[in-house]
Formats: sequence, structure tokens, C-alpha cells
Amino acid sequence: MTKFESEMTPTISSQIRTRLAQARKRFHANDNIADFIEPGEIDLLLDEVADKMKGVLDSLVIDTVSDHNTQDTARRVAKMYVNEVFRGRYVKQPAITEFPNVGHLNELMIVGPITVRSACSHHFCPVIGKVWIGVLPNEHTNVIGLSKYARLAEWVMGRPQIQEEAVVQLADLIQERTQPDGLAVVMEANHYCMAWRGVKDMDNRMINSVMRGAFLKDPNLRREFLSLIPRKG
Repeated sequence: MTKFESEMTPTISSQIRTRLAQARKRFHANDNIADFIEPGEIDLLLDEVADKMKGVLDSLVIDTVSDHNTQDTARRVAKMYVNEVFRGRYVKQPAITEFPNVGHLNELMIVGPITVRSACSHHFCPVIGKVWIGVLPNEHTNVIGLSKYARLAEWVMGRPQIQEEAVVQLADLIQERTQPDGLAVVMEANHYCMAWRGVKDMDNRMINSVMRGAFLKDPNLRREFLSLIPRKG
């Protein structure tokens, strides 16, 4: 392939964006776009990101040729973003086995703390914290295993996120899968965009919650749930 032909060939990212545009689907930072990625394209996307990250390092005037510490940095960063930190954008929702509520469970159930790791959409700095999930099931609620809540949380958080939006996404997903009478999600996290840059506050925390159904209507249930969460003092 000549240099001209190479420059004229659409990049894999542009091909994926074209599919999204044709389907009139958005691709915000915290969206999942797995349905628009064909088999084998993740590796091609990784190659493209690595190549463009090399350009970023060049623009930062970082020697990636003779500096042994940064010779493979572009590819390492690409693999980190595509295969790890932002994996929740590029892979389909994890398989979740659901069971009928044969025991007619209808008492408060709390799952957590679940350790979650994400990245702030503004600066791509780490967001690391804990999530607690409260569920008030009914006889029609689908029951899922405890580890599945963690998998769903990891999938949602594995994208550039704003914490307020992340908990809503997670709550929507659990609500859809289980259909409980009540659902509560609380997230407490440290934002390294404040610790690493800006005001450089090393002890910052953000806590927010989403309450649905019975948790929203019944203050006693809400207080019971919140009282049972062992958050930091």
C-alpha cells in the first residue's frame, strides 16, 4: 500500500463512527458502542489509538526513540484505555443469569461495598470508590447472584464517567434486569482530577445516591438502608 493509499483508507474509528451516525446512535464518553464494533476490530482500534498516542507524545516533546522508559508507552496507554479503563464502552453487557423469586423474598437486601474504578470524563483522571446497592424485591422480581451486581457495576464504570450520571446508569440497568419494588444505589468516590491537579485536595470525596420506588416513598426504609452502609467517617 502506498502512502497515498494509506492516507485515503478510512480509519477503523471513522468506520465505527459512520455506523453509529447511520443508526442515529450517540457515542458519548459513557455510552456503550459494542453493537457497532465488528469481530476483530478491537485490535485494529488499539493499533490506531497507539499510533495517535505516539503523536501526542511527540507533541509533548517526549523522546520515544532513545528513552527506554517511553519507547512502548504509546501502546501501553492504548491497551490500558481500550482493554481496561474504557473496556465498558467496547464490550457487550456481561451475561447475567436470572432466577425467579421462588422464595417470595420481600425484605431489604444490600450488596456492597463494591469497589469501582472509572475515569472522569473531563480530564481522564481516575475515579475510585465504593458502591452500595439496596434492593427491595417482590414475588415477580428476578433474582441475580451477588457477583453479578459487581460485574454490572464494573461494566458501567468502565467508561469515562461523571459520578452523578454513572449511578443513574447503574440504577437504570439493575431496575431493568430485576424489576424490584425499590432500588437504591449509593456511590462514594475519590476524584483524582482534584487530587492530582486543580486544588490538589488529597482527601476529597463525592457521595451521591439514586432512590427508586419504595426507597423514594418510604423514609423508614431509606433510613434503614443508609444506616446499614458502613461508609467512611
